[in-house]
Amino acid sequence: MNTEILGKKDGYIIRLAKIQDATNYYEQNFCPLDKEVARLTGSKEVYTKEEVETFFLRSLEDDDRYFFLIIAPNGRIIGESIINEIDWNLRCANFRIGLYQLTERGKGIGTWATEATRDFAFEKLRLHRLELDVYSFNPRAEKVYLKAGFKREGVLRDAIMDGNEYADDILMSILEDEWKALKK
Repeated sequence: MNTEILGKKDGYIIRLAKIQDATNYYEQNFCPLDKEVARLTGSKEVYTKEEVETFFLRSLEDDDRYFFLIIAPNGRIIGESIINEIDWNLRCANFRIGLYQLTERGKGIGTWATEATRDFAFEKLRLHRLELDVYSFNPRAEKVYLKAGFKREGVLRDAIMDGNEYADDILMSILEDEWKALKK
């Protein structure tokens, strides 16, 4: 199955990550990591080059992960779209996406990448279920997921911290029948 390039739109490309992308992935997105990205993804704000590159290379070896990079028209890595935690017996997986560059947000790139990755999950991987979680303080992302056909399944109330405040972790999913109906 050719999964090298997942999609193209307006000069943007989503493609599988490659070993030779590791340094650019770090230098273009983690030097420094945007504070809002860290907040919205629940990650720390500072990573060493070794931490990022080790994680990146390990991710490429994971048989239960598809690691796609979102590339801007200028060739810069601006984000990632990932299917991970694949359970091949249940035909289900987790989905996550991140746009690292503030200048690239609000252009529909996240929506496009979400829909392209969702379609890959059902068309190519033949999944039955694709799930994700999103923090309650990220309504913009939740709107993208709803637009892509994901449905709210539940809420883990006060399950995370946003600074000094508690926040909810919203669970969402889309099933293959819902995806098929959406594509008609």
